[in-house]
Amino acid sequence: MTARRRQAFRRGHNGVGHNGVGQDSGGRDGGAHGGGRDGGGSHDGGGVTAEFAVALPALLLMVTFALGAVDAVLAKVQCVDAARDAALVAARGGDGFAAGQARAPRDAVVRVTSGDGTVQATVSVRVAPLGGRLGSFVASGSAVATLEPAVP
Repeated sequence: MTARRRQAFRRGHNGVGHNGVGQDSGGRDGGAHGGGRDGGGSHDGGGVTAEFAVALPALLLMVTFALGAVDAVLAKVQCVDAARDAALVAARGGDGFAAGQARAPRDAVVRVTSGDGTVQATVSVRVAPLGGRLGSFVASGSAVATLEPAVP
C-alpha cells in the first residue's frame, strides 16, 4: 500500500461511499443507477418517451371512436323522438310530416303513412360517425299511433 493510500485510508476515504457504492474522483456516487457525472437519475434510454409516443395516438383514436359512437346513438334517439312526434300529431289530425321534420336530425328522411285506423311514422338518417372516412350507416326510428276520433 502506498503512502498516499494509507493516508486516505486513515482519514476514512477509501474510494467507497457511505452506502458501499464506489465514488468517482469528485466524491460523487457512481452507483448502480448511472448517477455518475451527468447529473444522476435513472437512464432508460428514452423508453418512457417511446411508450408515450405509441400510447398517445392510440388513446386519441379511442376517444375519436367513442365520440363517433355517442354521435350515432344521439342520431338514433333523435330519429325515434321525431317519429313519435310525427305519429302523434298525424293521429290527432295535424301535419305529422312537418312535426317529424322539425324534430328530426338534419338531412333526415321523414315518412308518414296511415291506414287501418293507425298512423305510422318512420324517420331515417345516414350517420357517418368518423366523417365518412370509415363508412356510414343508417339510423332510423319508427312509431305507430292510433287515429283519434275527430272532435266536433
